[in-house]
Amino acid sequence: MEKSKSVQDSVTEMAELVLPNDVNLLYNLKGGRLMHWIDIAAALTASRHSNLNVATVSVENLNFKYPIKLGEMVRLVAKLESVGNSSMKIQVTVYSENLQTGKVTMTNEAHLVFVALDENGRPSRVPRLHE
Repeated sequence: MEKSKSVQDSVTEMAELVLPNDVNLLYNLKGGRLMHWIDIAAALTASRHSNLNVATVSVENLNFKYPIKLGEMVRLVAKLESVGNSSMKIQVTVYSENLQTGKVTMTNEAHLVFVALDENGRPSRVPRLHE
C-alpha cells in the first residue's frame, strides 16, 4: 500500500444520458436512479484511492437543487474529501447539460462514506491524502 495519494489520483467522472426508462411522470430523472449513479461514482473513487473493494457506509447528505430532464446528459464528478484509517468521505457533484442549448446546471451534491475491505471482508487501512 502506498503511504499517501493526492485527491486528483482518484477523481472519477461519469456521464449518463437520461432515457425514457429513467424518468418519472413529469419527465424528470427519478431520484433513485440518480442515487444509484452517485453511489457508483463514489465507489469508483473510493476503490481507486484504496485499491481495494469498498462498501457504502452512509450517505451523509444528498441535495436535490434542480430537476434533470429527459434527454439531458448527466455528469457526475466524485472526489475524496477526507480519509480515516479505513474510511473515505467522498463528495459527488452532479451537473445536467441540455444537449440542444449547451446549458450546464449544477443540480445535486452528495456526501458519502465508504470503508475499504480486505480479502476477508474486514476493514483495511487506506492511503493518507497529500497535496
